[in-house]
Amino acid sequence: METYKIGSSDLTYHLIEEILASKARLELSDKAIEKIKYCREYLDSKTDSNTEPIYGVTTGFGSLCKCHISPDELSTLQENLVKSHSCSVGTPVSPVVVKLMLLLKAHALSIGFSGVQVDTVRRILDFYNNDILPVVYDRGSLGASGDLAPLANLFLPLIGEGKVVYEGREYTGREILAKFGWEPVRLKSKEGLALLNGTQFMAANAIKALIDGWHMVKCFDLFGAISLDAFYGRIEPFAACIQQVRPHPGQIETGEVFRHLLEGSEIIAVPKEHVQDPYSFRCIPQVHGAVKDAMHHVTEVLHIEINSVTDNPTVFPDDDLVLSGGNFHGEPIALVFDYMGLALAELGNISERRVAQLILGLRDLPEFLVAKPGLNSGFMIPQYAAASMVSQNKMYAWPASCDSIVSSNGQEDFVSMGANAATKLHKIIDNLKYIAAIELLNAAQALEFRRPLRSSAIIESFIEAYRREVPFIEDDVVMTDYIERTMRFLETHRIEY
Repeated sequence: METYKIGSSDLTYHLIEEILASKARLELSDKAIEKIKYCREYLDSKTDSNTEPIYGVTTGFGSLCKCHISPDELSTLQENLVKSHSCSVGTPVSPVVVKLMLLLKAHALSIGFSGVQVDTVRRILDFYNNDILPVVYDRGSLGASGDLAPLANLFLPLIGEGKVVYEGREYTGREILAKFGWEPVRLKSKEGLALLNGTQFMAANAIKALIDGWHMVKCFDLFGAISLDAFYGRIEPFAACIQQVRPHPGQIETGEVFRHLLEGSEIIAVPKEHVQDPYSFRCIPQVHGAVKDAMHHVTEVLHIEINSVTDNPTVFPDDDLVLSGGNFHGEPIALVFDYMGLALAELGNISERRVAQLILGLRDLPEFLVAKPGLNSGFMIPQYAAASMVSQNKMYAWPASCDSIVSSNGQEDFVSMGANAATKLHKIIDNLKYIAAIELLNAAQALEFRRPLRSSAIIESFIEAYRREVPFIEDDVVMTDYIERTMRFLETHRIEY
């Protein structure tokens, strides 16, 4: 994909992933340009002829909505809004999240109910296409009137304020505009509010978390299958008939995946004396499957959100209406972000239990997965590290959306805290990556004690690639190094099956 035309289609998680992976340029479609112009022209005529106050257009904001603004101060009002609301603080968000924020905001404005100028949206796309990344911080949004603070920091450079990173160097907003020969955007009525209202900070973080989260789902399926085989686990709990009589889609899918991953395994085919496996193996279809169902639900909700108009007021030219509502409120996505965090944390929970089973010295595996336990501690402590991160994820899984703090002098008296729900997803996923690496390290080690029996072709091919980076451990080594090697392998090796 060389170019994607904003406004030509609805955005989806998969389409966004393709846009990012292909480094496509963004342009406004003719349809988007027409809709943006039509709405802006209507709003201009409305403000020229209307004597009644219009919230955020001819009035102040929040609890200052009773303050009337004169026509010659409307542009100043919008610029002041962007400056005063730029209160995000903390750690700079990742470049990919900043790019996603720019993409999602341009798309939302292109729907044609926000009253912005075409030139304003084009400048957003200029920043995206030239990898000019405004400096935005990860804290400061209540997910109430959308993501006011981080979106203000995102769009400060459009008016020559704030900071950006370009080609590894930090510039002021004025410096980067001068470097490219661009004039600061002169915001017209409502434009500052259209830029700052909206859920694009929450949604951008969630899109990044979805990309990483679905990758984690695939990793834990594969590593769970390796663990199952190494533990002499039984394949019967993955039988299609078991899933069909409790037909949750994710459960059915997980059964299919594991039967596929383990097809042809000599180890699975060995007759087993034990009639049952622990839940962390036997209930993988139910647990991993429930996580997949949760992720699918989050994806569906997010698809609605990123193709919606979430600034305020909303401009309806055909109905001659400018209405103040609450589409910027983050509750619909805050709830599912917390759901997603809880679901992903469960992947780590069950993974750590499989690791613990592998090191107990059960089913002819040596204690702590080394040939000389006692002299060697072997894989004793990686399980500690996994347990520590699992515990931390339980803390992060506490729902942010159950909290609310009154803001704007009581005008915004119930907020979603959706931004906190979105940003803590990255903390959960960061831990999951290490937990997954630890399970792979343990499962691959355990598998070697089943030789000369072979696992499936898929698993043996994967293990062969892994062993080129991380060898079998005979005697004690610096385990951090092996965990980090595993992490690097997972970053560069695409999980396909």
